[in-house]
Amino acid sequence: MVIKKPTKLPQAQVLKQILKRCSSLGKKHGAYDNADGGRPIDVPKGHFAVYVGENRSRYIVPISFLNHPEFQCLLRRAEEVFGFDHDMGLTIPCEEVVFRSLTSTLR
Repeated sequence: MVIKKPTKLPQAQVLKQILKRCSSLGKKHGAYDNADGGRPIDVPKGHFAVYVGENRSRYIVPISFLNHPEFQCLLRRAEEVFGFDHDMGLTIPCEEVVFRSLTSTLR
C-alpha cells in the first residue's frame, strides 16, 4: 500500500481558500453587493470582516493583514477550530483584547 503525501498549496492560496470558504454569513442574508464580486456592502474595498471572541464582535480588517505571519497564525487556528464548513463567517478564536492588540501592532 502506497501512502501519498498531500500536495502542499502555496500559503497565499490557502489563505484565499480560508477567506472564501468562511465568508458565507452575509451572502445568506442579502448583505453582499453582487455588482462588486460578492463583497459585503458595509466593508470597504481592500478589507474583509472577521468575527472575534465569545460575543463574535465584528471587525473590518485590511487585506494587507494576510501578509503578516501573526495574522496567518490566527487564520490557521480558525481553520483548526471551526473548519471551512460552517455558517458563522470568518471567526477568529481568540479574545477580543488579544485581537485588538495584535491588529494595532500590524497597522
